[in-house]
Amino acid sequence: MFLYLLGLLAFLFLYRWFRERKRVGNESDKYVYITGCDSGFGNLLARHLDKLGYHVIASCFTEKGEDGLKKVCSLRLSTIHLDVANTDSVNKAAATIKTQVGEKGLWAVVNNAGVSVPSANCDWLTIEDYKSMLDVNLNGVIAVTLSVLPLIKKARGRVVNVASVFGRISAIGGPYCVSKFGVEAFNDSLRKNLKPFGVKVLCIEPGFFKTSVTDVKIVGESVRKAWAKLPQEVKEEYGHDYLDKVDEMLLKKMENMPDMDLMKVVHCMEHAIAAVHPRTRYSPGWDAKFFWIPLSYMPTFISDYLLLKDSVKPEKCVI
Repeated sequence: MFLYLLGLLAFLFLYRWFRERKRVGNESDKYVYITGCDSGFGNLLARHLDKLGYHVIASCFTEKGEDGLKKVCSLRLSTIHLDVANTDSVNKAAATIKTQVGEKGLWAVVNNAGVSVPSANCDWLTIEDYKSMLDVNLNGVIAVTLSVLPLIKKARGRVVNVASVFGRISAIGGPYCVSKFGVEAFNDSLRKNLKPFGVKVLCIEPGFFKTSVTDVKIVGESVRKAWAKLPQEVKEEYGHDYLDKVDEMLLKKMENMPDMDLMKVVHCMEHAIAAVHPRTRYSPGWDAKFFWIPLSYMPTFISDYLLLKDSVKPEKCVI
């Protein structure tokens, strides 16, 4: 019986591998719009797709990001300034793209732009801190998608949303996990809504990779800024040395955890764009596959214990 099950699993694995190899082709006829191309996953994806022959429309927040891509990519790639949190900027970019793609429509939009700060304990932050991140990580994803959806439907193309394993389990305080859970919900509802139109909606859920999102200096600075604004009463609840302990914990946890190979994520993005039969979800990174995703299915008391057992305790902790 065991051998039959093993054989069945092997057959299913080979079947999926064979099925997922087929590509849609005609890359030179397809336009792909990517947000957040200044650095990280978006920058690498823009370069990768350009080499494969796609017409890449790479949106950047800075002129430096635009100039950097133009220097290393072909003339097929075009750049556009975009602030995903600004409605006028989103609409202006969509109008430019509509003119550029013409009757072919837009084959894919990749919602990659995102930020990781402000980051701190929930009771250290204000509603404005939450709004500033949600405007980029969640509302920005929705705004960009809706702005080009008619062009995607025309091409019967793809919407690729970059969420996170922290859209499956909330492991840290602050708005980051909230924003990524929201992306997951938007992705799921959009996938069902657009299926009748032949549009595929895919989700990328990376684990920890070496990007600005996991930069200890950036996250640590955000925590210190939030601490500096706290009332003295709250600081006394946590203890005068709490911040030093958090810095030590961040360095210890984050020093070796992030994966340096960003192409693992880029290859998942490319597959979502180019495969005839893309996956509904991609979870690049060993930590995503073998820790975070399994942890998200565990009973709450187990996941809470595992996530809290090494956390820094406040001085006035009552449990």
